[in-house]
Amino acid sequence: MPAEDSNTYDLDMEPFVEVDPSGRFGRYSDLLGTGAVKKVYRAFDQEEGIEVAWNRVRLRNFSEDPGVWKDDERNTLNFITEVCTSGNLRDYRKKHRHVSIKALKKWSKQVLEGLEFLHTHDPCIIHRDLNCSNIFINGNIGQVKIGDLGLAAIVGKSHVAHSIIGTPEYMAPELYEEDYTEMVDIYSFGMCLLEMATMEIPYSECDSVAKIYKKVTTGVRPQSLNKITDPEVKAFVEKCIGLPRARPSASDLLKDPFFSELNNDEESDPTN
Repeated sequence: MPAEDSNTYDLDMEPFVEVDPSGRFGRYSDLLGTGAVKKVYRAFDQEEGIEVAWNRVRLRNFSEDPGVWKDDERNTLNFITEVCTSGNLRDYRKKHRHVSIKALKKWSKQVLEGLEFLHTHDPCIIHRDLNCSNIFINGNIGQVKIGDLGLAAIVGKSHVAHSIIGTPEYMAPELYEEDYTEMVDIYSFGMCLLEMATMEIPYSECDSVAKIYKKVTTGVRPQSLNKITDPEVKAFVEKCIGLPRARPSASDLLKDPFFSELNNDEESDPTN
């Protein structure tokens, strides 16, 4: 095959399935992640020459930002964000089964730092749908980021929200009572750590949402909690999924002895 044809062939290997109105961003067919109201696809920024994430959300209202556009035909909202190269934490954990407790702590600390930012923001923001499928990772540097804020609630000074929304396996019991604060995110984080430690979605023993609801609202813990072999990890999870008033804030959890090893490493690292 002639050299000039070879370049054309390479370009045609993975064609865009959609291009944004400006012609700058091209979307590929592969899905990076999905949430309650959003799907995230791998895409390419032709101007900067980098991979990005193409986010598609079903919403009525949308921003006039140039990186956001409405698709009236599909009744969706599209916007561009950075891409996390290794996808979501659930799939990454399944791919890499042998992970140290220290690595779990590093991921957990970064998630809590994200929650601390949301919860101490003015106005206060509650994520409401935190789970391992919308926590994303750049595996080559171990960087973890919270995504899919499509269901987030801005609650301001009251810190109280009133609508039932989220992923059942990760929803705190008070969410079902329609009267809750940002502490529901701490509960969800605890369930995320439980999944990270066991590679099992909480309440996977239940075959319906109704059964999950019954167990959560009556205080029955997921069976996978007993599969955590490290007592320190188990105790930390239990601290996060306790009663609302007993749950520490994200800021408090970051100061917990659970992260002492990481904090000491950071203090002794001359590059910090």
